[in-house]
Amino acid sequence: MRCMLRTTRLVTISLPPELLKKIEKLARKENRTRSEFFRETVRQYLAKEEWRELNRYARSVKGKAGIETEDDVNRIAEKSRNK
Repeated sequence: MRCMLRTTRLVTISLPPELLKKIEKLARKENRTRSEFFRETVRQYLAKEEWRELNRYARSVKGKAGIETEDDVNRIAEKSRNK
């Protein structure tokens, strides 16, 4: 008999009862399990954080790259595409 390895890890969290009720209601409405709800929520949070990091970086280097306006961004992007 082969041993089946899990592709996920079990995580336990604590939530206030009212928050859990709201989550369960929304998960039911979207026809999702709680696990699916939390996975998607975490994915979205991580994507938002990645975007925030990119924005922080862009703000820190924009002056050095000669970027002041959206037109500057478009000009640099177009120049890069034509290489």
